[in-house]
Amino acid sequence: MENLLIRKATVDDAKIVAVLAQITFDETFGHHFRDRNDLTTYFDNTFSVAKIRSSISKENNVFWLAFENEMPIGYAKLKKHSPIDEVADKNCAQLQKIYLRKDYLNQQIGGKLQLAMFEEAIQIGKETIWLSVLKTNYRALQFYTKHGFITVGEHLFSIGKETFDFHIVLKSFNE
Repeated sequence: MENLLIRKATVDDAKIVAVLAQITFDETFGHHFRDRNDLTTYFDNTFSVAKIRSSISKENNVFWLAFENEMPIGYAKLKKHSPIDEVADKNCAQLQKIYLRKDYLNQQIGGKLQLAMFEEAIQIGKETIWLSVLKTNYRALQFYTKHGFITVGEHLFSIGKETFDFHIVLKSFNE
C-alpha cells in the first residue's frame, strides 16, 4: 500500500465519512437484516451527513480517514472519554468505529487506523481503550485479540427488529 494515506478527518469530510459509514456498515452487517427498511432508517439516524458533521465537530471525538490512490477506503472513530461499567478505569477511551471497504480487508490498513487511535489515546493520557465487537464477527474478534484486547463483558444492541449480541473488549496500554 505505497499510496495509502491516513489522516484525521475534519467537518469538511463529513460527506466522505457518511458514505463510507453506510457502505462499510452494509458490507459488514447488512446480511443480518431481514427488513432493509430497518437498515435504511438506521443509516438516516446514524450516518446522515448532518449527524456525522455534528459528531466530527464534538471535542470528544476524533475521526480518521484512509485513502488509497486518493480514493476513500475506510474510516475510524475514537471517543476520547467513554467510561463504561465493565471497565474499572473510568478514564478510558473507546475505539468506537473502524471500518474498511471489503476490498481492502486483509491489507493491514485496519491495524494502521487502530495504531493512530492508540497513539491519540496515549497522547491524551488514556491507559485503556475498549470497544464492542459483534460476537459472530470472528474476523474482527481475531483482529482485536491479536492486538492485545481481552473480553470483559457483553451487551445487546437493537436496530429495528434485529438484536445483536456484542462482546466488550479492552486493551491496557500499561501491560
